[in-house]
Amino acid sequence: MKINKEGYIIIGVTGLICLAIWLIGYLFIESVAGYLGYMAVFLLVLWFFVAAFFREPRRVQIHDDELVFAPCDGRVVVTEVVHETEHIDCEMLQISIFMSLTNVHMNWLPVGGEVEYAKHHHGRFLVAWHPKSSTENERTTTVVRLKDGRKVLLRQIAGLIARRIVSYVKPGKQVKQNDVLGFIKFGSRVDVLVPKDSELFVEIGDPVIGSQTPIARLSRKTE
Repeated sequence: MKINKEGYIIIGVTGLICLAIWLIGYLFIESVAGYLGYMAVFLLVLWFFVAAFFREPRRVQIHDDELVFAPCDGRVVVTEVVHETEHIDCEMLQISIFMSLTNVHMNWLPVGGEVEYAKHHHGRFLVAWHPKSSTENERTTTVVRLKDGRKVLLRQIAGLIARRIVSYVKPGKQVKQNDVLGFIKFGSRVDVLVPKDSELFVEIGDPVIGSQTPIARLSRKTE
C-alpha cells in the first residue's frame, strides 16, 4: 500500500505516541500488566488505521472532455442548482460528496484545462454535511477553465474533524482531467459546481469513486 506524503509526519508521530503509551503501561502501571498484550494489539490497530487513512490508491486515469468525474471517494449528499457568488457569479449545478473517515481522502480534478482561480478561505469547522459548510467552513476554492471557455468550480471543505486542506494547484497552471488536486485530512466534503444545463448522472445517497465515477456530462456549448 502506497502512503501519500501528507501522512508521513502524522503516521510517525502517532506511532511514537502509541509506543510511549505502551512503555508507560509496561514500566509504571502495575495494575495493567496483565493487559499489556491487549493494549499492544489496540495501539497497533489504531496506528494501522491512521496509516490506512493516508493510503494512495493506484487508479487508471480516464480522459473524456464531455464528462465530469467524481473528485473524491464518498457518497453524494447534495444535487441542486445554486447561485455561485465567489468567482463565476451565475447559477450552477452543485454536486457535493461527503467523505467518511474510512474513505480515501485524496482529491482529483474532475475536468482538465487551466486553473483560473485558486484561493484558501479560513473559516469554521461545522459538520461537513451542514448546508452552511460550503460558505462558512475552512475551504479551498479552485476554478478550472476548459478549452471552450466553460468553467467548473471545486471546493475542498474542512469538516468537524478535518483541520487541514492541501491543494497542489495554482492559478495559471495547466491541468489534466483526473490529475491529483490535493488532500483533505480526516474526513470532509468536496463540492463540484458545473454549468447548470449539464446532465446529472448521480442522485443523493449514491456512492462514488474518485477519478473513476462520472457524475455529470457537460452539455455541448452553442455559439
